[in-house]
Amino acid sequence: MHKIVEKIFGWSYPLFKKWDFGETLSSYLSLAINIIILVFIAYTIFLVFRYALVRIMIIIARRTKTRFDDLLVSNKTAKYTAHLIPLLFIYKSVPIILENFVYWEGIFGKLVGIYIVLLSLWIIKTILNAFRDHLKSNPSYSDKPIDSYIQVIMIVLWTFGFIIIISKVFDISTNAMLGTFGAVSAIIILIFRDTILGFVASVQVSLNDMVRIGDWITFDKFGADGDVIEINLATVKVRNFDNTTTTIPTYSMISDSFRNWRGMLDSNGRRIKRHILIKANSIRFLNENELEELKKIQLVTHYIEHRQTEIDKFNKSHHIDKSLLINGRNMTNFGLFRKYITQYLSQYPGLNKDMILLCRQLQPTPQGIPLEIYTFSNDKRFENYEYIMADIFDHIFASIPYFDLEIYEMPSGKNDFVD
Repeated sequence: MHKIVEKIFGWSYPLFKKWDFGETLSSYLSLAINIIILVFIAYTIFLVFRYALVRIMIIIARRTKTRFDDLLVSNKTAKYTAHLIPLLFIYKSVPIILENFVYWEGIFGKLVGIYIVLLSLWIIKTILNAFRDHLKSNPSYSDKPIDSYIQVIMIVLWTFGFIIIISKVFDISTNAMLGTFGAVSAIIILIFRDTILGFVASVQVSLNDMVRIGDWITFDKFGADGDVIEINLATVKVRNFDNTTTTIPTYSMISDSFRNWRGMLDSNGRRIKRHILIKANSIRFLNENELEELKKIQLVTHYIEHRQTEIDKFNKSHHIDKSLLINGRNMTNFGLFRKYITQYLSQYPGLNKDMILLCRQLQPTPQGIPLEIYTFSNDKRFENYEYIMADIFDHIFASIPYFDLEIYEMPSGKNDFVD
């Protein structure tokens, strides 16, 4: 190639010398003509190779089943590679064109060499981006922090590229630069502290499967509550349910506590755990007339009959004086209401009957007796889950008066204290 370049650019200077233009004028005229020829040839090479490489890549992409070559086309790998070929031609031509301009030969040679290094790194980046997109399209890797690994590789490559550029600019050997680089590694570690922490964190997050792209997470410290849309070297991006975006440092995923809802989404139901407060003074024993009236509620009719027979048998066998309700065994309005709610939940179509289903009484509080519903909805989607839970508690609120119970409410005015 060197001989071809000499033939292309080496004819003008002897020609002008032959025509007696003088040493200096011949050099400048030769330089001007050679620059024009260089620009023309380099641009022609670029157009030819760009067209050829792009067309070849498109043809290959259409004829193969893999998506990787399609991604190379979309990331413009062939287009950037086409820039590299004329640059190599220019790099070989500069020493011949600037043979009589030693100072400028050194400068332009270094500039072209630097551009070749930068362009080579950019081509590698497009290939890695295509590889990243290819892995993300694979379900097995779609939830992995591929961006973090690509960024680490690029940081290493940019570091070596920077070393090569410095060695070219200051005419220092690469080995000497690497030695100097090792000596200042402590400073570099300090500068890239967040990057190193992010890389370590992203590896741990991936290996321990703590969070994936697409997971719903809640991170109170950063006000995040939504789906993870990106995991990279420095940050984890979360699209909140109000369509805002929260950026979380990657190393915070291992240094702080957050909630990942993936387990719930992968399970067979989403938990409903909510309570209401019942006034303690509204809980009482039920007499026979009240029980007869409550038998009209179909969900507890059979339970009342069976339970009443069992209680009457016990009280008679133990000669219980029933002139006072407190004596012996009795049913309460609160206990019967819990049984009613349990029966109602067991027949409610939106709940998973294969998982826990409870209506339980919790530790009394100064505000009343908590009655908690603990069950799981079949539908885990946010809007449907909220509808199911609201529908259940709408029914509970409307049912309470039938059992002569009262819900505790914080007094809001003087009327709340009037009998």
